[in-house]
Amino acid sequence: MRYKQLSAQHYTQNRNRFASELQRGGLAIFCSNDIYPTSADGHMPFKQASDIFYLSGVDQEETILILFPDSFNKQYREILFLKETSETIAIWEGAKLNKEEARAQTGIQTVFWLNDFEKILHTVLAEANCVYLNSNEHTRAGIEVETREMRFSKWFIEKYPHYQIERSAPLMHKLRSVKDHEEIAQLQQAIDITKAGFDRVMKFVKPGVMEYEIEAEYMHEFLRRGSRGFAYTPIIASGFSACVLHYIDNDKACQDGDLLLMDVGAEYGNYNADMTRCIPVNGRFTPRQKDVYNAVLRVMKGATAMLRPGVILGDYQRQVGEMMTKELVDLNLITMDDVKKQNPEWPAYKKYFMHGTSHFLGLDVHDVGNWTKPVNVGNVFTVEPGIYIREESLGIRIENNIVITPNGNDDLFKNFAIEVEEIEDMMNK
Repeated sequence: MRYKQLSAQHYTQNRNRFASELQRGGLAIFCSNDIYPTSADGHMPFKQASDIFYLSGVDQEETILILFPDSFNKQYREILFLKETSETIAIWEGAKLNKEEARAQTGIQTVFWLNDFEKILHTVLAEANCVYLNSNEHTRAGIEVETREMRFSKWFIEKYPHYQIERSAPLMHKLRSVKDHEEIAQLQQAIDITKAGFDRVMKFVKPGVMEYEIEAEYMHEFLRRGSRGFAYTPIIASGFSACVLHYIDNDKACQDGDLLLMDVGAEYGNYNADMTRCIPVNGRFTPRQKDVYNAVLRVMKGATAMLRPGVILGDYQRQVGEMMTKELVDLNLITMDDVKKQNPEWPAYKKYFMHGTSHFLGLDVHDVGNWTKPVNVGNVFTVEPGIYIREESLGIRIENNIVITPNGNDDLFKNFAIEVEEIEDMMNK
């Protein structure tokens, strides 16, 4: 295993918390992700479905988990189904988990091979009052490819049409949004690996280097430290490209005098870092670049200070907008007359700061969580304000990851260079 696994006790506690949310007699079923094909006999690297990983720690395909806490038969209260390993699989792919390994890793004592699934399911359903099926209900999800979980839900509803169906997703959003100490440590490892990549790149960047060369420097450092690579497709954007929010071509030369925006993060053990830093290609900020950078940094620090238990995220975003409005007026990008005449649905500051300030972070980069509930201890958020001045080919975003604590928050990026002087010093050593 490339990464250090979390304890079986952690996954047992996660299952217990989920079980406590179920209706009396509720039975829940979770499926792994598919291995997605490319063409010919190729396929993409496997990425486990976050919910079944959160509940079991199993990081392989063709896995099903049944949770039925009210089963009369204690053996059937937690059941894990695995793809049966074999000598052929071991030769061609590497052996899959055997039953003993699965019990030790997950804390689940009842483990069957997948070919027993339908028989066991039919047996346990006789006791169930309702069945919880899972789906991707992230507010930003745009689903075109049918997942294994979606196929299973269709199969189940067709085969067992008279069962009451409930949704697991709202329960998982509530539970997964609050991280425990083991998850925070795993996130910190992903962030520390990201820092190593950032420190490496700070010594590498100079006029004339290609954006994809910088991407390669990050990847080298991530892989050598136990990450499987980028947590998401990296944005390495110099000059005007930094004003394109989801620029991922990374194919241009970095020019003397430009700023370079880098939105990158390492994955570690399925947990994800999410960092953005902006640095001058030649190692020195111009006065204008410094002014805009420091404006973004002030908003970021102000936003970070506001994120604490009990805050409503909608109120938080409005206050961040007010801070950004002041900075944009001071930079002569908007006027107070613009502010007075603004459309409340699209305030004047949105011309230069058009995205949100924060999102949940964890097993998914845009992790699940409830946007209408107060902020909780254990929530992890990004804080990432930006100013994008297309007419000046100047785009600046600064992003850290913070965990909410009882008395406020802890910045998991606190050891990263972020001030103008720190960045210039690092680049000119």
